[in-house]
Amino acid sequence: MNMSPETTHAATPNAPPRNEHTHGRRFGSWQEHHGWSAAASLRRLASRPLGSLLTIAVMGLALALPLAFYLLLGNVQKLGDALGQNETISVFLQPGQTAQQARMLAQQLGDRPEVAAVTVKTPQQGMDELAKMQGFTGALQTLDDNPLPYVLQLQPRAQASAAALEQLVTDARALHGVDLVQDAGSWRQRLDALLGVGNRAVLVLASLLALAALLVVGNTVRVDIASRSEEIGVLLLVGASGAFVRRPYLYAGIWYGLFSGILAAVLAVLVEFALAAPVAQLSHAYDGKLQIGGLPLWLLLAVPLAAAALGWLGARLVSAWQLRRAV
Repeated sequence: MNMSPETTHAATPNAPPRNEHTHGRRFGSWQEHHGWSAAASLRRLASRPLGSLLTIAVMGLALALPLAFYLLLGNVQKLGDALGQNETISVFLQPGQTAQQARMLAQQLGDRPEVAAVTVKTPQQGMDELAKMQGFTGALQTLDDNPLPYVLQLQPRAQASAAALEQLVTDARALHGVDLVQDAGSWRQRLDALLGVGNRAVLVLASLLALAALLVVGNTVRVDIASRSEEIGVLLLVGASGAFVRRPYLYAGIWYGLFSGILAAVLAVLVEFALAAPVAQLSHAYDGKLQIGGLPLWLLLAVPLAAAALGWLGARLVSAWQLRRAV
């Protein structure tokens, strides 16, 4: 019996179109091969534990070095903060200046736009601070008069430029009745400059070591592809695509990068624990003002992911080059 197209369409209203069915099968095959490639590449790494561990160890150490330097620079920055980030400028008046003269100078300097506050420290306050310091009590008792001068402590504004603060120091030294000006911010500026150089050096070092890790993965994948050249040739002859052939090697690069990133994060945490005791002693010496921090959690979590991407890139470049040679 002949059936019209309308009758056939009505008899199978829920049948999926042919192209959708084919697309679903292709996606399922693609997904299945990804799972097989990930598992097969992991099994291949486990089948040669010594070589895999050596590769992961080299990459992990290379990635851990920038983390250690980053930790060091961050804590040097905190040390500078504890030792005086406020960049206080101390103006020592000449001996014999009266309290009224000290207040007049404090008002004159406090009216400048780059000065946030001025604190007047009297000679008696300076003597009391010296008396609290170990070793000075006996020497101070032998003094008939207080030889300490008035001291003006200038707190610069946060938005004041370095040139404005330098001009402030120059003008303060030229004032009548001023004996000495100590700029606590000069050493801070030099420290910030050194930290800037250190941060740039860490970026350069991290880039070079990341390149080294990429080359390690690439060379490992290259050796693996060379050892299986006959198998790859057969796959290409029967019509396998380049993406199909290189997929297990890409997952191998991801595994290498992921495990080396985890190792780098673990090594960085171990460095923190190793420094915990001496850092605690240093913080105690500064009465707890020195707060040493560790690496942020987001960075420790990002390192394995970035290393996995780096391993994938190295494997992708080398496998594409090797397959072009095999064709």
